[in-house]
Amino acid sequence: MPAVDLLVAVAGLALIAWVNWYFFLAGQRAVQASSGSSGRQEVTVTVRGGYEPSAVRVQAGQPLSLVFDRQESSGCSEEVVIRDFGVRRYLPAFQKTAVELTPSGPGTHEFTCGMGMLRGRLIVE
Repeated sequence: MPAVDLLVAVAGLALIAWVNWYFFLAGQRAVQASSGSSGRQEVTVTVRGGYEPSAVRVQAGQPLSLVFDRQESSGCSEEVVIRDFGVRRYLPAFQKTAVELTPSGPGTHEFTCGMGMLRGRLIVE
């Protein structure tokens, strides 16, 4: 195998490894949900080509309001799914949509778009 072919193959494998690390393994700081006077936790998640913040830290046993602020009209982001809580909610473009739930115990729960391409995590402590 010529050296150029070997170099291209190694560069391709390195690029594949970097893309997988960036999208699936890179550390993301979790945002702590704020508690209101009613004891309800609340956090706003901006939806624009992904979720920001993509990791949300909440307390178990307290009601939670996840407010998804969809700032785009892409078909991929028109729905949010939180399988562990049986949630599948339509997100109108350029509007805020609240998803109410009460996480009962510690664990990590994924939320995704309807196609599973956009991903976020709900970390319950």
